[in-house]
Amino acid sequence: MELAVRAAAASCSSSPSLHPPRVPCRLGRGPGLPLPARRVAVAAAAAIVLDPLQEMKTEQNDVSKTEVFACPVCYEPLIRKGPPGMNLPAIYRSGFKCSKCNKSFTSKDVFLDLTVTSGMKEYSELKPARTELFRSPLVSFLYERGWRQNFNRSGFPGRDEEFQMAQDYFQSVAGGILVDVSCGSGLFSRKFASSGAYSSVIALDFSENMLRQCYDYIKQEETPMNTNLALVRADISRLPFASCSIDAIHAGAAIHCWPSPSNAIAEISRVLKPGGVFVATTFLSTPTNSGPFSIDALRPLRQIVGPVNSSYNFFTEGELEDLCTSCGLINYSSKVQRSFIMFSGQKP
Repeated sequence: MELAVRAAAASCSSSPSLHPPRVPCRLGRGPGLPLPARRVAVAAAAAIVLDPLQEMKTEQNDVSKTEVFACPVCYEPLIRKGPPGMNLPAIYRSGFKCSKCNKSFTSKDVFLDLTVTSGMKEYSELKPARTELFRSPLVSFLYERGWRQNFNRSGFPGRDEEFQMAQDYFQSVAGGILVDVSCGSGLFSRKFASSGAYSSVIALDFSENMLRQCYDYIKQEETPMNTNLALVRADISRLPFASCSIDAIHAGAAIHCWPSPSNAIAEISRVLKPGGVFVATTFLSTPTNSGPFSIDALRPLRQIVGPVNSSYNFFTEGELEDLCTSCGLINYSSKVQRSFIMFSGQKP
């Protein structure tokens, strides 16, 4: 190593001599560089080798922070081919492939399809009627054009106030990745993305038409296309994220539509990081509450979308807390207004 240092010093010398000038040794070790100078030179030479490796490692860490998607079949990370970023243009121009089972996923539509059935040509699968209802183009169109506004009859305070209430719960995870599950037409996804409070926002729903409607609203509103907002189709009971990878999850007026709320909240608990926060709203089960999905409310749709099953899941406060705690969430908290409830749990 000492010879290498001397050679390096010689090559950098302005002297035409092949040998560097001798420097008196102050430590009694003979001619050559003083020991402190030698140590500095060696450290500098090592840094030349280590810096590229450190830079490469930093780049890999930066990529891992943005590439959060996992295969819904085996939960392995997806390999991405295309431009980086969590905005709509970047996702649209990218292809994704599982590093383990080789299943491919594309965003040939306006959203990235990360369901297990993505790419299947022969097999099709139907969910319960209360879930399939929201895949209807008509319901997707009407959701923000009168349907959601009717929720105020049950005590829902309205979009702006509900958004601010959720933001209060999410203060501890500001700057992280937020997933708006069962996002519908992106009523809250767009507000979360426009707030600038999160590094990325993923609007996730099982309904293709709801995601298309969300995309239409994004084009109409002031939400920039390059905002860190991605549209993803996925099953709430099979979330396409690695365990402990998401900071915040929001589910606005959705849990009563899920086929299995317990499986869904177990999945939410799985993907949340330690300290991650889950916030949701729904309708409480009360003697007078039939919710916005009563037979009378759905009757006008029957002629267009066919028979609709109105047997939605409505809960008591105790049931919601039990669901959260049994799935490993702590610090349960809730706010109630008539039949409306916003509740929250945290990953320990």
